[in-house]
Amino acid sequence: MQKDESHQSLLHLRPWDDESISHYLGRWYRQEVVSTDSHSLGKGLRLGKILWRWENFYFNPPPTSQELQKLDTFTGLGIERLLLLFPPEHEPIKPRPVRICAACYTEAPYHRMSWQYQSTEGCEHHRLRLLPKCPEPKCGEPFPLPSQLTVLQCKKCGMPYKTMAKKQKPY
Repeated sequence: MQKDESHQSLLHLRPWDDESISHYLGRWYRQEVVSTDSHSLGKGLRLGKILWRWENFYFNPPPTSQELQKLDTFTGLGIERLLLLFPPEHEPIKPRPVRICAACYTEAPYHRMSWQYQSTEGCEHHRLRLLPKCPEPKCGEPFPLPSQLTVLQCKKCGMPYKTMAKKQKPY
C-alpha cells in the first residue's frame, strides 16, 4: 500500500442518503485524523474559499470537475458520490435560514440537502413543516450551519430536537 492510499483510507467517511455537503464536511473535519477546517483544507487543496462557500450553501457557480477531483483526493468518495452531496443543477436552494425536520434529525442526526431546496415545503417522511429556528417562543435561535451541527439540542436554550419535533406543524 502506498502512502497516499493509507492516508486516503483513514480519512474515508461514508455520506448518508441526501446528506448536505455542509453537514458532510463538518463531520469530515471533526474526525480525529483530520483536525482541520474549510480555510486550512481549502488552502491545502488550492481551492481557496470554495469549501467555505459550499458549507454556506453558495453553489453559484456549481462545483467544477476540477474542484470535485481535488476534494476527492482527500475524501476518496469519487466524483459521482460527491455530486450527490450537492443540489441538482436545476434545483434552486435557500442558503438561509438553515432548515431542519427535528423529527428526522432525532431519528438520524444529519442535515438533508433537500431541506434547503426552495421547492421543499416540509418533510415528506413525517409530513411536518421544516423548522427555520428553535420553536421555543422565548428563544427563536436560528439553526447553525449544518457543518456546525454537533448536538441534538438548541445551542442557546438547550431545547432537545425531540421536543422541537413535537412542536412542528403538519403540512
